[in-house]
Amino acid sequence: MKEVQSIVPPQPIGVEETIRGAIGRARRALELEGRAEMGVGIEAGLVPVPHSISGWMDQQYAAIVDRRGRVTIGGGPSFEYPAGVVQKVLSARTEVGKVMEGLTGIEGLGRKQGAIGYFSKGALDRVRLSEIAVLMAMIPRLNEGRYFIETKQ
Repeated sequence: MKEVQSIVPPQPIGVEETIRGAIGRARRALELEGRAEMGVGIEAGLVPVPHSISGWMDQQYAAIVDRRGRVTIGGGPSFEYPAGVVQKVLSARTEVGKVMEGLTGIEGLGRKQGAIGYFSKGALDRVRLSEIAVLMAMIPRLNEGRYFIETKQ
């Protein structure tokens, strides 16, 4: 597994930007691994959610791109940050990870349990959250006959 740079800002805002980041990472991963059949990209972003306390939630998306150019998308469970965290992120256009490090005092929180691990008191960590998003992106690939209708020449 190789980490690749995102094509979107360090803190994606909105569904479109977050998914574009996941697709960009997946395409780059596929380019870097010449023999791989698929590339996987994961991106987390703040997305607007009506009726939530802050109006925003953390949503993780996974994109899988194959050599045929097919893209499948999956999302993980979303959760809400305290309104103060969201306000700092949006006003300074800074990363959630930096704000969370200041709030928790845990350096590198995003590379460890993640904010989800902190707020869920360890019930779910960022790795499991990513796995769920990737599994959701695999659903069409596990059921190709139902999702990908190939035309016969």
